[in-house]
Amino acid sequence: MRDAHPLRPLSRRRGAAVLAAVTGLAVLTGCGAADMTRQSSPYAAAQGAKTVTLSVQSWVGAQANTAVASYLLEHELGYRVDTVQVDEVPAWDALSQGRVDAILEDWGHPEQEKRYVEGKKTITPGGDLGVTGHIGWFVPTYFAEAHPDVTDWKNLDKYADQLRTPESRGKGQLMDGSPSYVTNDKALVKNLGLDFEVVFAGSEAAQITQIKQFAKEHKPFLTYWYEPQWLFERVPMTEVKLPEYTEGCADDPQKVACAYPQTPLQKYLNTRFAESGGKAAAFLKKFHWSKEQQNEVSLMIAEEKLSPQQAAKKWVENHEDVWKPWVE
Repeated sequence: MRDAHPLRPLSRRRGAAVLAAVTGLAVLTGCGAADMTRQSSPYAAAQGAKTVTLSVQSWVGAQANTAVASYLLEHELGYRVDTVQVDEVPAWDALSQGRVDAILEDWGHPEQEKRYVEGKKTITPGGDLGVTGHIGWFVPTYFAEAHPDVTDWKNLDKYADQLRTPESRGKGQLMDGSPSYVTNDKALVKNLGLDFEVVFAGSEAAQITQIKQFAKEHKPFLTYWYEPQWLFERVPMTEVKLPEYTEGCADDPQKVACAYPQTPLQKYLNTRFAESGGKAAAFLKKFHWSKEQQNEVSLMIAEEKLSPQQAAKKWVENHEDVWKPWVE
């Protein structure tokens, strides 16, 4: 799920049904500037219009951010909000060009930061989201409790037979999400010499379905997964310890042989919007919540089947003490 960097879930989580949370919804992928011009929101960066356009990624945590921000922008500050679904790297291009006004959950894109924040200065940091992201390999806690040594990567081959599936070509299966996620997993399996095959579920939604099915049948599994994520509330999982992450250890995607880092998730604003976006820009800079708060909204969307707008309304009604400082 990441592009150009060892840390992010790129369009990840991604493949799941995406929020049509507010007014309109356009879809951007990596199809180029011409297509972005045609597909992007007509409201982004509109002169004099009291409208905000937010980029929303397909994973449910990002949907939760956008849903709550959209609800408060509309109901407390009087803005019209438009959302655009876009993969992580194209989102930076769209943000730089003013086709969207803000990205609320970025997992780290150093090349884009260097180009647009430091170089062109068309994108401005919007501060911490308040949530720390982490990607790793996980097994179900019931399997870890039965076999405590499985939580050390050096012992994974011992359990390869138990983790084999029809799709893993005679090896143990390491389940990933969408092939569009740019992960380190294939390199890790190779460089750590593991008898495993990376198998893609197809999307975050498909991966969740498979994890739930394994758990229902009390079967072992090894999966690429990430925090924050509401599924931990339904299927407890324990992380497998990979070789310790150190600065620079994942710079070469072909040689990486270390764990994924902890990543404080960031917000970014189009620079023109950051400077002239008034109360909306000020609000988005202040928007800051916890992993638990994000997961609360995510759970309502993913498990309780509330629409993003309904989930946001319910959360806002119960947490005025949290969001009130954002709109003041």
